[in-house]
Parts: sequence; structure tokens; C-alpha cells
Amino acid sequence: MANKPVNFDGGNNASTQTFNFVADHDEQLRQTLQTVYQALSEKGYNPVNQIVGYILSEDPTYITNHRNARALISHVDRDELLNCLVRSFLRV
Repeated sequence: MANKPVNFDGGNNASTQTFNFVADHDEQLRQTLQTVYQALSEKGYNPVNQIVGYILSEDPTYITNHRNARALISHVDRDELLNCLVRSFLRV
């Protein structure tokens, strides 16, 4: 009797589902950054300058509380964010 892939629910299935953790994580970071960007724009700030200031200093006062942006970005690891930005910029 041949071994068949088994689903987590115990059923047999010939196909295996996979996911790309890096791509999913990058998309989550992208959505957070877009929300922060939009909140900063709505409050009249230069979003790019404010986000760069936050990344360089990790000082949360660069980010507005509007739309809960400061709380959102505080949950993002700065090293992971830089890693994602560099990979995106270099398209690797």
C-alpha cells in the first residue's frame, strides 16, 4: 500500500497546500506601512520623511496617533522592516 499525503484534518489528499511565509509577512508589513503613510498624509505631514525619521531613530513621536498608526508601527520590528524594504528595492 502506497503512502498518501495526509491533511491536518486526517483526510487523504494528493495535493499539498503550501504558503510563502516571507511573501505573507512582507504583505503584512506593506499594509501596515500603507496605513501609516495614509494617516500621516491625512494629518498634513510628509509621510516619507516621517517614516524615515522613525526608522532611523525608533522614536514613535515621528508617527501620528491618527488611525492608530503609532500603535500599528510599534508592533513592527525595525530590522524586519528594513530587511523587507531592501529586498523590495533590490527586487530580490
